[in-house]
Amino acid sequence: MSIRRSGSYTVQKKSKGKPNGKKPASEEKKLYLEPEYTRVRVTDVEFKQLVTLPQEIDLNEWLASNITTFFNHINLQYSTISEFCTGETCQTMAACNTQYYWYDERGKKVKCTAPQYIDFVMSSIQKLVTDEDVFPTKYGREFPSSFESLVKKICRYLFHVVAHIYWAHFKEITVLELHGHLNTLFIHFLLFVREFSLLDPKETSVLDDLSEILFSEENREAVGATGEAQNHVKER
Repeated sequence: MSIRRSGSYTVQKKSKGKPNGKKPASEEKKLYLEPEYTRVRVTDVEFKQLVTLPQEIDLNEWLASNITTFFNHINLQYSTISEFCTGETCQTMAACNTQYYWYDERGKKVKCTAPQYIDFVMSSIQKLVTDEDVFPTKYGREFPSSFESLVKKICRYLFHVVAHIYWAHFKEITVLELHGHLNTLFIHFLLFVREFSLLDPKETSVLDDLSEILFSEENREAVGATGEAQNHVKER
């Protein structure tokens, strides 16, 4: 069975009261771990049922459909706070003690601001999901042999964006009252990548403390080790 997918995405910004975006992004206290925020969801749906591959659906079709949806939703979530993510407030693409670098088509590491990095991410993913040779939507077209590795790469980039939103812009998210949406999106996304082993657990470790709290009720078996706090900055 085939699943219809849409490659385009819509960027919208919530017009509700604007938070003060002058404060530098990174905050020592992890606001997103506070109980008043972690308990908020926008739905009580059983996420495990949402991520499980239906018997009549091809695996690659299932991956393509869900990854395209996650891309659209994460891009939309970022767009709500993008005006506060600037080269001045977010001079590096960071989340907790980890700094991310972009690698160009020649494999050269490029240090860039968070908004530049995220623009590279969204542009490159948009190009992939709208490429019929990579994400085929027409009947009879085959997925490329490299499809799984491309999906893993997309998931890694999308996680970086989510991690940066939590780490650097969660205050703005709460002012806009979008933390329930972000928590729900994160739970769904992380359960999906775990279901199909699309990300190395080390890659998502920067948010292990958050996932442990969020999954304590959603999925008690999906708790990652938080490890000890570190002061040095990792590079990825």
